[in-house]
Amino acid sequence: MHWNDETVRRLLRQMFDAAIQSSAPSAAVLRNLPEKPIGRCVVIGAGKASAAMAAALDAAWPDVDVSGVVVTRYGHGVAAGRIEIIEAAHPVPDDRSLEAGLRILQAVQGLTEDDLVIAMISGGGSSLMVLPAGAMTLAEKQDINEQLLKSGATIRDMNAVRKHLSRLKGGQLALAARPARLVSLVISDVPGDDPSDIASGPTVADHSTIEMVRQIVARRHIRLPKSAEAVLDEGEETPKVDDIATEVRIVAAPSLALAAAARIARAAGVNTLILGDALEGEAREMGIVMSGIARSARKHGLPVNGPAVLLSGGETTVTLGRRAGRGGRNTEFLLSLALALKGHDGIWGFSGDTDGIDGTEDAAGAFITPDTLQRSWDLGLDPQACLAAHDSYSFFDRLDDLVRTGPTLTNVNDFRAIFVS
Repeated sequence: MHWNDETVRRLLRQMFDAAIQSSAPSAAVLRNLPEKPIGRCVVIGAGKASAAMAAALDAAWPDVDVSGVVVTRYGHGVAAGRIEIIEAAHPVPDDRSLEAGLRILQAVQGLTEDDLVIAMISGGGSSLMVLPAGAMTLAEKQDINEQLLKSGATIRDMNAVRKHLSRLKGGQLALAARPARLVSLVISDVPGDDPSDIASGPTVADHSTIEMVRQIVARRHIRLPKSAEAVLDEGEETPKVDDIATEVRIVAAPSLALAAAARIARAAGVNTLILGDALEGEAREMGIVMSGIARSARKHGLPVNGPAVLLSGGETTVTLGRRAGRGGRNTEFLLSLALALKGHDGIWGFSGDTDGIDGTEDAAGAFITPDTLQRSWDLGLDPQACLAAHDSYSFFDRLDDLVRTGPTLTNVNDFRAIFVS
């Protein structure tokens, strides 16, 4: 095949679509349903894919006494029959997030050993379902969340703090559901697929400790209100492995999404190399590293001969300074990649969030091409200034290189593909 801008863009988009389709919530849930209960089935859940997951179960079990409450992001809701769907804010919680937390806690009260609780958990659940511990207010929780998001903290560190300042996260929702049987169906959006890190692990044991939280808060310069300090001072740890009896099934994950994308590339006669599904680090630094790998492949055929696609997943971070424009970690990665490539011929890139929303904007991600920098200069843009101002969305919007999918109703983290001809 003759590889040009049109054919490469088409291939990269087909790969992204395949990654999303491989993680479709309905099929993932139906493949992993547990044995039907003798008594009731109460469905709870939180996350960007959770409403679609709940809808699949409701349709599959018409003969079971099903009820429950699930919260998802605004715009990600679907009708789920007997299961109530609440929409709330992400990535910073709002009043609906607080309402969802209360309603979900109420839904698991008064159950018996004959009942079954199915928790539909996916990425984004940390902000969508909140119930602050102690005397903390929603406003205080919102402020802490915003500080964490701007601090450059990893998702694991953010979740450690969230768990210890919550009445639901870090396994506490599992304790509330006793003595009912609890099965968690989880769509992973975190490096390593550790269920305790997905939506802050409300139904699984927590590995973090109060001492770890104090270290994170100090290292990231997070300002805690007195109410949050009081919660930590009480010294009550989150539930650990010996405290919880629960079954967890990872029903979709980044590794499966990358494998689906690789099949599309191989079918087109393109070599593929999956660099990993759990890459972490600062987005702009990731762009520099990936540039080096791509240039090596282009010049030396190492670590793979072209035509080839370098695939990776995971979740990078963006540490915001005083100046913050519009953008997310995927477009920031791409802008850094374009700058590091310096217009190198024969290299294209795509990066996007599989939930369809990169950061808080309306795009999933964007493309870069060998002439990205030249086209931006022709429009009077300063790509280096845009990167410094974290304004990557505006940059790619002007170039008409954003990819808008709308909410995909799933979430298996970020998808990155670099094509080398």
